Amino acid sequence: MKLKTHKALSKRITITKTGKMMKRYGGQDHFNSRDTGNAGRKKRTDHELSRAYAKAVKTLIPNT
Repeated sequence: MKLKTHKALSKRITITKTGKMMKRYGGQDHFNSRDTGNAGRKKRTDHELSRAYAKAVKTLIPNT
């Protein structure tokens, strides 16, 4: 049987050349004024997935 990519997940995660899986923090559209400065800065950058989570994600995005 053919393996299919989980499209919703593949749109949320980018894979770098070295193989790291990067994700962006959620909740960036509105209600940002109530965030502290640290929380606001945290949302602006991409972060690497943990090894355990990356392993689970690899099964959902097989052809990368």
